[in-house]
Amino acid sequence: IMHLLCRGRMKLLVASFTAIVLLTWLYLLAGNLENGRSLLLAPCLADTPAAHVLERTVLESRVREVEEENRQIRLQLSQTQGTAAQPPDGNQQWGASADTGPEDVENTAEEKNNHTECPRSPTVQKCELIHVACVCAGHNASRDVVTLVKSILFHRRNPLHFHFITDTVANRILSSLFQSWMVPSVHVSFYDADELKSEVSWIPNKHYSGIYGLMKLTLTKALPSDLSKVIVLDTDITFATDIAELWGIFRKFTDKQVIGLVENQSDWYLGNLWKNHKPWPALGRGFNTGVILLYLERLRRIGWEQMWRLTAERELMSMLSTSLADQDIFNAFIKQNPVLVHQLPCFWNVQLSDHTRSEQCYTEVSDLKVIHWNSPKKLRVKNKHVEFFRNLYLTFLEYDGNLLRRELFGCPTQASPESVQLQAALEELDEDDQCYDFRRERITVHRVHLYFLQYEYTPTGDDTDVTLVAQLSMDRLQMLEAICKHWEGPISLALYMSDAEAQQFLRYAQASEVLKNRKNVGYHIVYKEGQFYPVNLVRNVALKNVNTPYVFLADVDFLPMYGLYDYLRKSVVQLDMAHTKKALVVPAFETLRYRLSFPKSKAELLSMLDMGTLYTFRYHVWTKGHAPTNYAKWRTATTPYKVEWESDFEPYVVVRRDCPEYDQRFVGFGWNKVSHIMELDAQEYDLMVLPNAFMIHMPHAPSFDISKFRSSPSYRNCLSTLKDEFHQDLSRKYGSAALKYLTAQRNI
Repeated sequence: IMHLLCRGRMKLLVASFTAIVLLTWLYLLAGNLENGRSLLLAPCLADTPAAHVLERTVLESRVREVEEENRQIRLQLSQTQGTAAQPPDGNQQWGASADTGPEDVENTAEEKNNHTECPRSPTVQKCELIHVACVCAGHNASRDVVTLVKSILFHRRNPLHFHFITDTVANRILSSLFQSWMVPSVHVSFYDADELKSEVSWIPNKHYSGIYGLMKLTLTKALPSDLSKVIVLDTDITFATDIAELWGIFRKFTDKQVIGLVENQSDWYLGNLWKNHKPWPALGRGFNTGVILLYLERLRRIGWEQMWRLTAERELMSMLSTSLADQDIFNAFIKQNPVLVHQLPCFWNVQLSDHTRSEQCYTEVSDLKVIHWNSPKKLRVKNKHVEFFRNLYLTFLEYDGNLLRRELFGCPTQASPESVQLQAALEELDEDDQCYDFRRERITVHRVHLYFLQYEYTPTGDDTDVTLVAQLSMDRLQMLEAICKHWEGPISLALYMSDAEAQQFLRYAQASEVLKNRKNVGYHIVYKEGQFYPVNLVRNVALKNVNTPYVFLADVDFLPMYGLYDYLRKSVVQLDMAHTKKALVVPAFETLRYRLSFPKSKAELLSMLDMGTLYTFRYHVWTKGHAPTNYAKWRTATTPYKVEWESDFEPYVVVRRDCPEYDQRFVGFGWNKVSHIMELDAQEYDLMVLPNAFMIHMPHAPSFDISKFRSSPSYRNCLSTLKDEFHQDLSRKYGSAALKYLTAQRNI
């Protein structure tokens, strides 16, 4: 009997154990199906349509097999089944609360193990439009945001719509940049930050970002009312993956969740950084707002604008000001409303400030998604892997933005009017034309980044101010400091550079005591593209971005005499340039010596001219270019005198800002200034030589373009063709008055 009882108990135990295993297996299977995963198939195959069909068939068959034999056992083991169906105590955190869906439990697991063996299937439709918002104010932030945009464009496979909340400076810079960048399937909208300042100006903020650091709170009001979702990014972000992956996380939000954020990776909100450290209230470690998923539609529905205001008003009664701008208010709001936040895996915002836990967010390079340089030290931050992060950032910083003008195949998009116009112009060109490359260059649209460095200008009250206008490339960079020492007035410089060279220039300017202390110099980058130097296009960029009534059209390898700025302002008044059409000629000289004791007066210059230390400009190479200045008369002149236009005359002149632009068909070497002076004459400008002004050309190696001109017959032939076409255009534009230019050309 005892033997039979033992055998009976053993059978019951085996049956009970089998039932527990089967029920636990079924429970886990059902849970994984809810999460879109399968225990029956290899995890990397589980998301294909065929796999789902096969999985369903196998599952149904297996369930039918076990259903009958376990029906009785389930009744006996209901308590055991209930226990098996509950997750162990302590596994639920606030981020996976009763209001949190199963996908959020998955997110919590992802944070602990930020590496997966399987590529994730895309959760965003092929041509779905992704919206990205940034607050951007000032020259430096406008420069930083370009690197962010490059990193997004590099990885993206979807159309993008950027929404920029900007001040006047950033609007001017970025609107010009994107208009000239012409990236397909990229839309850009701008919103005036000044109109939003009243929404947040009442909040005291100690953070270096100032009032603009609070602007993200206003996005439900600032952005279009029909925009339902947006990714919000700081300008110091670098993407290491396709932004569509981040956009896809919106689909994981529960019905109640409205904000997606990554946990703050420093101890700031724990309040233990120093004695008496009192941060704003936050949930646990708090959240970082460098990367935010905003469900705008839901935020508007719950009354976000009123809610954050009430939160800020309540906390400011004791905190008095914010320390981390909008981040403090977001965290205080979430502390009161934890069910509204969706916690993102921390690799979506790897925060590289000092003393963070960012190293816990990745185990391999492939784990990295978004890098956030949220320390004031930026690239100098301390981190074990900072060299890797820095190199990734520098890759995009110096990456050729022209390469990002690629089409998104299979995604139809409406071309901008500029793109349509450019395409039509290209189709009109004849590729068999021997001058095709010249004509192609004329219609090439170059990316332009205005005011690359900090720029400040205060207009003079007498409307006589003059800006020195010039263009240069990397090989003339050494002239900038000397020019700034000789000319104290405003300067507008257009620099023809690659993305990498622009960063070299930035480092050069920031290291120069002379340049970094001059705020009235506007540096405008025209990015390289094509085989020619588009010299007149570059000049026009500098000319069009002048803020004074008058311009001094110079070249960067000339040094103006000391005091020329003040002298020109007086001459503007003396010659009544405000009411007359005049071009004031500044006589040009040159030296062949790299070291020159610069003359401090006209008398000293004449002495050096007589001694052979100085020469009239190009007298031994191209006399015709400046002969009409009449240097013999200038030697003794004490008042301005008028000279007549002659063929090939190309003086350096002071004119009103509304003068004609340079003709952009002339690229490289030859006729780029000659054609401009010709048009000034056609518009009946009087050429007036200033008796007490001069400038001196400093020696330098020959440019690449002049070498091509001298060595290539086809180059010279095309230049001759362009001259003839320019004459014809001049005749059509100015009629019989322009015939003298054609006659003068034929008499050469």
